[in-house]
Amino acid sequence: MAPKRPQGAGATHERGPAQGSQPVPRAPGSPELYAALDLGTNSCRMLIAEPRGAGFHVVDSFSKSVQLGLGLERSGKLSRGSMTRTVQALRICQQKLKRHKVRRMRLVATEACRRADNAVDFIDRVHRETGLRLDIIEPEEEARLAVISCAPLVSPKTENLLVVDIGGGSTELVWIDLAKVAKKDRPQAIMRLHSGFVRAISDVPEARVVDWISVPLGVATLREQFNDVEDDAARFALMSWFFEENLADFSPYHATEPTERFQIVGTSGTVTTVAASHLGLKRYDRTKVDGLRMSSQQIDAVIRSYLSMGPGGRRADPRIGSDRHTLIMSGAAILQALMRCWPTDRLSVADRGLREGLLYAQMSADGVLDEQSVRPKGTVSSPRRG
Repeated sequence: MAPKRPQGAGATHERGPAQGSQPVPRAPGSPELYAALDLGTNSCRMLIAEPRGAGFHVVDSFSKSVQLGLGLERSGKLSRGSMTRTVQALRICQQKLKRHKVRRMRLVATEACRRADNAVDFIDRVHRETGLRLDIIEPEEEARLAVISCAPLVSPKTENLLVVDIGGGSTELVWIDLAKVAKKDRPQAIMRLHSGFVRAISDVPEARVVDWISVPLGVATLREQFNDVEDDAARFALMSWFFEENLADFSPYHATEPTERFQIVGTSGTVTTVAASHLGLKRYDRTKVDGLRMSSQQIDAVIRSYLSMGPGGRRADPRIGSDRHTLIMSGAAILQALMRCWPTDRLSVADRGLREGLLYAQMSADGVLDEQSVRPKGTVSSPRRG
């Protein structure tokens, strides 16, 4: 199961409210609504939002753990139970879309559907039973969307940026060189990557994608590979080592010179959960988590606390949550491996990702965003990633 890097994907040169909450009322004459749905290996998540300045305001949302990829590693197929759970969740999404009269939408499926032998049959069933048309996107597009969602969190001082999106079935990494872009233009340069990683030769300095990779190991797939290891600490160490092994072909892997102009932005439920644990939050608060910078020592301290709790303690910890306790250690193993590999001792936490990227891309293509005033942290109002 090799990392996915399609032709041309290597080094390039010149090229709202939580589930169940009430929707926010819309003012008369407000802009047209947009929707973004992300069906991953573990979760089904959707945002409905309206454009607002350089960003958007979330009107309604949905997030549910459906475990679509459960058993996929073993059988190569989506199970009947997983598909039924997912269709039930998608029915709720369809009802929300209908209630809000959403016409502009992008509904995507990722790694589980990319790998499953019966994915086409499942997509047909979804359309037949819900009326929704899911688009199975390629790893490059998934990586691009994660990158542009994080643009407001990039420091003006950053010259080399690594964006990491830890999903349920895969992990995307994108390394971007911003050194030739004026500091004030760096967020906008990142946003422009929504149209592709390979840029046309231009006299205008552009964000340059040095390399990107999609590793087919996420919190669910990595955990399944080591399910037979009973010892908690041993399983964690093996998962972290195995993930690092899968990064060997990523070209910036050996860039070990420390620099203050290098930034890692991490986007995933794992990263936001670790941040919430570090802050000691009794109730998740996106405003405190999104944009938080954590040191490698702080991340290691949280991971050590998870290991000391054991499976039972993690299950009971409200900061982790009942739907995440079985996956937090595989996600933490990925996070620890990443922090070992690159020249920084800090990670920027992003409570944003594929859905936000889908919204940005649609709104940007329609010309309804003020892209000249990309705002820092706080542009998006959205719930925690599932």
